Amino acid sequence: MYEDDSFLHLSGIQHFAFCPRQWALIYIEQQWEDNVRTVDGSIFHERAHREEMTEKRGDLIITRGLRVRSESLGIQGKCDVVEFHRSRDGISLHGYEGKWRVYPIEYKKGSPKPFDADQLQLCAQALCLEEMLVCEIPEGSLFYGEPKRRTRVMFTPELRRRVKDIVLQMHEYFRRGYTPRPKPAQRCRACSLVEICLPTLVKKTPVRDYIRSAMEGEA
Repeated sequence: MYEDDSFLHLSGIQHFAFCPRQWALIYIEQQWEDNVRTVDGSIFHERAHREEMTEKRGDLIITRGLRVRSESLGIQGKCDVVEFHRSRDGISLHGYEGKWRVYPIEYKKGSPKPFDADQLQLCAQALCLEEMLVCEIPEGSLFYGEPKRRTRVMFTPELRRRVKDIVLQMHEYFRRGYTPRPKPAQRCRACSLVEICLPTLVKKTPVRDYIRSAMEGEA
C-alpha cells in the first residue's frame, strides 16, 4: 500500500514502456516539450473526454473521464471511456438496476504502434477498475484515430505481470530520483524531448576511462 503523496500518474506507464528516460525527464525532472504529435494527441483526448459525464443507451452505460486509482499499485489517473454492458455475469452499479460488465477504452491519436505501450496503459486502467469495483475485467479496447476503429486487447496474465513490474520500477526510480542514461534508438526521432535528452551525445567510453585519460593528459 502506498501513501497518497507517493502515487504516480497512470499515464506514465506508457511513457516508461516507450522509454524509461523519457518518463524520468517528464515525471522526475519535470521537463516537457510539445511537438506536432503531442499537440494533436492532446486535442484528440480532449475530444474523447469532453467532460466527466455518464450517459445511458439502453443496455449500455458510457462514462467519460472516469478517475481511477489502485491502492496496491500506487497509481492514479483518468480513463478516456469506460463502458458498462448489461450482463448477468456483471457487477451492481449504484443507481442502476441489473448487472453490468466493465469495459475500458483508451483513445489514441494515429494508428496502432509496433510496441505495446498502449496495451500496458489500458491494462493498468483495468487493474485499477478491478480493484475499485471488485470485479474481473478480461479485455478492453484501444481506439485509434486514423483507422477510426477499435483494437481489442486481452488482459493476459503476462500483460498484467508486465504492468506490475513496470510500476515497481517507476516507484523505485521515483524514490531514488533516478534518470536513466540515454539509449539512442529509432524511436528517438519521434520523441518531443529529443532536444532535452540529446541521445546523440551519449559517450560510449566508460566514465572511469574518461577520467583516467583526462588525468593522464594533465600529467
